[in-house]
Amino acid sequence: MERVGPTAALVVIDVQQGFLDEEYWGRRNNPHSESNIAVLLDHWRATARPVVFVRHDSTSTTSPLHPDAPGNDFQPVVTGEPDLLVRKSVNSSFHGTPDLHAWLRQEGITELVLCGITTNHCCETTARVGGNLGLDVWFALDATHTFDRQDPDGELVTADTLSRVTATNLHGEFATVTTTQFLTSTP
Repeated sequence: MERVGPTAALVVIDVQQGFLDEEYWGRRNNPHSESNIAVLLDHWRATARPVVFVRHDSTSTTSPLHPDAPGNDFQPVVTGEPDLLVRKSVNSSFHGTPDLHAWLRQEGITELVLCGITTNHCCETTARVGGNLGLDVWFALDATHTFDRQDPDGELVTADTLSRVTATNLHGEFATVTTTQFLTSTP
């Protein structure tokens, strides 16, 4: 497998306090996602690569991610100043302010590493759009997590199943699905 390039941007998606509200979101998977995000963030900073933070500003006043709610704040794992902060109210990090794609083009960045919350929503959507825009996208599956959901028939789909399906949908078409260890190891 190829290695991540020296100018790849790390995009940390929606790692916000509001996602810690289990009563609101339900059961999650991957309790190690935040520690893997911290490893990626530390590695990106140590190798002087660009870092992008994405914040979801929900338009719903009852959402823990609404800009007026304390849940809109980043979790403690999201430290330091990013090279770019994108605010969005939809799933894709490419549909926020400022324009992520325009910034990437301006900086000459063609490669992204994605991590954050949730695996099958904002992370997957960002990977799909990035892939469609012709970017090389790396998806750090173990640095994401999601929540159990009900399918249209009311059956429970576990967070682990949703993550596995996301990886299957993305890998080889929209992104390269990989691990934090691979992304931070030296060749």
